Amino acid sequence: QVQLVESGGGLVRPGGSLRLSCQASGNSISISTMGWYRQAPGKQRELVAHISSSGRTTYRDSVKGRFTISRDNVNNTVYLQMKRLKPEDTAVYYCNDPTLGGLTWDWGQGTQVTVSS
Repeated sequence: QVQLVESGGGLVRPGGSLRLSCQASGNSISISTMGWYRQAPGKQRELVAHISSSGRTTYRDSVKGRFTISRDNVNNTVYLQMKRLKPEDTAVYYCNDPTLGGLTWDWGQGTQVTVSS
């Protein structure tokens, strides 16, 4: 079982930037696909971006060109660089392996991102 801790969220104005981190422990994630999810109030959790073990990246249309997912397998960490943030990006952000289906690792506490003027 892998434990996940997300950090880096905060309050930012529209157009601003944030970098989220997902620190994994308990096992190496180097061979895992890793994804960033978000859940806004009253909405379902959605997959925002994911990165394969080989570094191939995929993004949700609404964040293409603004978000960049990356990974550091030495430090067992996944990042999400977010630029040109919009109010609709406001959500709690989580990381996990999107290929596990119903057998995802336990969810971390997430990190709150609030985009507001």
